[in-house]
Amino acid sequence: MREAFRTVRISRPFEINAIVILPDHLHCIWTLPPEDTDYAVRWRLIKTWFTKHCDRGLLIPVKASRQRKKQQAIWQSRYWEHLLRDNLDFERHVDYIHYNPCKHGLVARPIDWKYSSFHRFVSRGMLAPDWNCAEKILDGIGAE
Repeated sequence: MREAFRTVRISRPFEINAIVILPDHLHCIWTLPPEDTDYAVRWRLIKTWFTKHCDRGLLIPVKASRQRKKQQAIWQSRYWEHLLRDNLDFERHVDYIHYNPCKHGLVARPIDWKYSSFHRFVSRGMLAPDWNCAEKILDGIGAE
């Protein structure tokens, strides 16, 4: 997955502000270059690169309806895009991303999830290693 992002960022630059990769989905916040709104193409290129280069054992049999659309079984056909409105919106989404492995019961604390930008935030002093904002998340965007 890292190599898919690296490869696409060479031809279609963007900054990864926050990311978490879970067993069956991922969340991320990107900053695109000024005047560039080509978000969808970047996702398509990342998904395509990963699918072509991943362990074939990850690919499950494709249903006939997905075959007709030339879709792989590893990816959802859709994604959710949200333009962040302000710093508070950004902070809430970063919190949601970092808390996501806990929300799904994969770990008790965000620091315990290896595949997350949480570690970068901690190393830069932006979050404490024992950070855990379950109450904040449940009151914010993560409420379901």
